[in-house]
Amino acid sequence: FHLYGQNARKSFVANPLTPLSSVGAQKFDEIRLSTYRTACKLRYIQKKCNLHLIDVYNVIEAIRDSGLNAVDLSAEVSVLCLENLLSSLFNQLSKRLPTTHVIQPRDSTVLLLGFLLHAAESEGRTRLTVLSVKSMLAVMCGGKLVDKLRYVFSQVSDSAGVMVLSKFDWFLQEALKLPTAVNEGPSFGYSHTSARACFPQQKRVLVNEFLDGILEETPQCLFWLLLTHRLAETENVHHPVSCSYCRNNGMMGFRYRCRRCHNYQLCQDCFWRGNASGSHSNQHQMKEHSSWRSPVGKMKRGLSKTLGCVSSAPPPHPFYPEHPERTLDLSHIVLAAAQRLNEEHALIAAYVTKLQSGPTTRPSKQDEEHRLIAHNREMKHTDNKILAEIQRIRVEQEACQPNPDKTTANPTLLAELRQLRQRKDELEQRMSTLQESRRELMVQLEGLMKLLKDEERRQASSPSRPITAPGRSAGPSPSHTPLHTHTPSHTPTLTHTPSHTPTHTLTPSHTPTQTAQDSMAGVGGDVQQAFTQGPRRNLCNDLIVAADSITHTMSSLVKELHAGTHTLSQ
Repeated sequence: FHLYGQNARKSFVANPLTPLSSVGAQKFDEIRLSTYRTACKLRYIQKKCNLHLIDVYNVIEAIRDSGLNAVDLSAEVSVLCLENLLSSLFNQLSKRLPTTHVIQPRDSTVLLLGFLLHAAESEGRTRLTVLSVKSMLAVMCGGKLVDKLRYVFSQVSDSAGVMVLSKFDWFLQEALKLPTAVNEGPSFGYSHTSARACFPQQKRVLVNEFLDGILEETPQCLFWLLLTHRLAETENVHHPVSCSYCRNNGMMGFRYRCRRCHNYQLCQDCFWRGNASGSHSNQHQMKEHSSWRSPVGKMKRGLSKTLGCVSSAPPPHPFYPEHPERTLDLSHIVLAAAQRLNEEHALIAAYVTKLQSGPTTRPSKQDEEHRLIAHNREMKHTDNKILAEIQRIRVEQEACQPNPDKTTANPTLLAELRQLRQRKDELEQRMSTLQESRRELMVQLEGLMKLLKDEERRQASSPSRPITAPGRSAGPSPSHTPLHTHTPSHTPTLTHTPSHTPTHTLTPSHTPTQTAQDSMAGVGGDVQQAFTQGPRRNLCNDLIVAADSITHTMSSLVKELHAGTHTLSQ
């Protein structure tokens, strides 16, 4: 490295505020298992640099923005370029984080830059390549382990999707610099047989075989990588039990239970440091738990397993296609200046400018310009069609909804509305008249029924009495006032056929000495025939028929009134 890189590394190592200097204060060296010790150190540095908040896809995007994706993996990366890359990573992170979680992008950039430079020089090499930057950032950032391994495979495979062993060996050489940087080189340092030990019996390794080999049959040199992710997943898991050694109520992270000692459980700090009490020994086999399950849940799972209801374990990773998807090469279209533009027309204009100013290598330069211009016109024509269609739909909607201003301005419609209102008033007046006539007719019918009942009661009390008085004729007496009154000319008669001829109706008052013929004088033929000496007719039925006729007439008038009202509303 040049002088700037050397000064950055020296200041990183000497500064007591750097994560590498504060690792010793965490007493990680007291952990007796090297895998857990290495995972704890790298996890501490990852959180100290805020790198656990950055996903692997954010790293990929930053690498593409810096232009390192189009550079050969063996190309050397300057310290200034690496600093710009890290600065863009943390600046974008500060924009995505909520206001309650604030970081200092500059401080995180300096800390991570110093650690990466220290890791690159941990084995005495002073050359930082593109693969070194990609490998270290992919391993140290946050995100899913499967996504990280897929990105690593895309860097160490060829165009056919087959892993190149030499590139994978190169990746291991760069990735294993991280354990060496935290003084764990003797346990997880690089050796020339590391790559072949990962895939000893496979000659053609595709993406699914690569993931199976790392996740299921993890090689020894990468134990710390998987444990780092498991440590990050379980560091917030709470176990509501107390440690058998330190007696702390509640455990965080991993929980270890002895397979020989009954109900003997240790927290992760006591187990990692070899603490034991009572009859328990560090030589006993322990089972690691990364989650808490209640005794009831254990019983349910045991019964389900006994009955065969437990589903098979899901695969460690989904199945991916063997051949990688071919991406579009847009390097000759997308310009560096046009990447910052959001408008499509500006991008087309920049491309046309490049074609006009740059050296032409295509024989049909003018055809391409004309094609772009035609495409632009076609897009404008499509936009005009869409706007015209929107305007047409808007006009149709306005036509469906009548405008009250236009309606009031039309004299023909006003005249029709005036006629309809007049017709409605006439129908309502006629309706009220018919109702009044019907009410009077019902009163008269009630009086007639009373008269009929009195006559039948009188005939039943004196059966031998003659029907007519001596010396009296069937007609009315000149000296006797007739018992009838005239109704209005429009009152309907008792027969089925309505008539406008004035009819006579009976009043309920009568003289007891009068006969039936005298009391029925001036009444219609149907009523007179009901009281004659001949065969008696059923007067009740005639009255019911008359009432039905009146009701039918009223119903017809109501229907006509409703029809006129409906026409007026339309």
